[in-house]
Amino acid sequence: MSESSTGINVAGLDTRTVYFDSTEQMVQTLGSNDEALRLIEESFPGVGLQARGNELTISGPSADVLRTERLVSEIRTMASNNATVSPQVLEQLVTMLKTQSAARPSEVLSVNILSSRGKTIRPKTLNQSTYVEAIDRNTIVFGIGPAGTGKTYLAMAKAVQALQQKEVNRIILTRPAVEAGERLGFLPGTLNDKIDPYLRPLYDALHDMMDPDSIPRLMAAGTIEVAPLAYMRGRTLNDAFIILDEAQNTTPEQMKMFLTRLGFGSKMVVTGDVTQVDLPNGTSSGLRIVSEILRDVDDVYFSELDASDVVRHRLVGDIVSAYSAWDEEQRGNQQRSGRPVTGR
Repeated sequence: MSESSTGINVAGLDTRTVYFDSTEQMVQTLGSNDEALRLIEESFPGVGLQARGNELTISGPSADVLRTERLVSEIRTMASNNATVSPQVLEQLVTMLKTQSAARPSEVLSVNILSSRGKTIRPKTLNQSTYVEAIDRNTIVFGIGPAGTGKTYLAMAKAVQALQQKEVNRIILTRPAVEAGERLGFLPGTLNDKIDPYLRPLYDALHDMMDPDSIPRLMAAGTIEVAPLAYMRGRTLNDAFIILDEAQNTTPEQMKMFLTRLGFGSKMVVTGDVTQVDLPNGTSSGLRIVSEILRDVDDVYFSELDASDVVRHRLVGDIVSAYSAWDEEQRGNQQRSGRPVTGR
């Protein structure tokens, strides 16, 4: 982007002009129907924007003007690299810039993990990017965060990528079927029929990332295995990318059992949400305890995601934040009343 000219700065107000090389470049950045321009105006209501010719004038409070100028620069960089700048991506750009991160959002949001069936999977927030980088650098990574933060989906994408690049020989996906409990035997069908609903989200993610016709063949050959956590006992898993999903529903004993399955040439990713534990009352979550036990162990990384990383519908992030605030209020009330603090 051509250099911006800075106007007079008076009492915290600023005016800056962004120059584009051509009208086509300006349309690429601001959108054919000024979609990006409207989102910028909504995100920074105190800023005035005026497009004329190949110039965009930005005026308003100095801090917001500088953020807006940087946002326009990031949008243009992504557009020039043929990256899709959807309304969701624009919202993520704005969120990242408002956190005043030193990282360039266009670089974070342009890292491609996997392309399949016309769809590209990439991190959409700074925390997600850090999580993906941690998977590359460490043997065991814990992705902990609320629903919708992409912790399992991104781990699956990295697993498929590792298999395609022949870094591992197989993918093993597992999760505890806690919700069934001892009632599993009363459900109709074979054992696989009974367990299948608890593993279905993992199958769904696989179908997003691979040719659906190849999945049954790869599963039959043992290249991809989707199984309940109980099936991991007694095994040593070599040359594999192993994902444990819904790990908040493991007991401490199950978590230890799983982690000690690690073999040579393998990588593990453990994902879960410690606010959504379905274990019976009084049973500790292995995911909560393991962070205390392994926090200082080398080659083990704990990646924390939060409501700002939710990439589902905008309301999901708001819902997660509201529940977190409510939980904190309840804990405060319990502490003030002298009652023991409980929580899921």
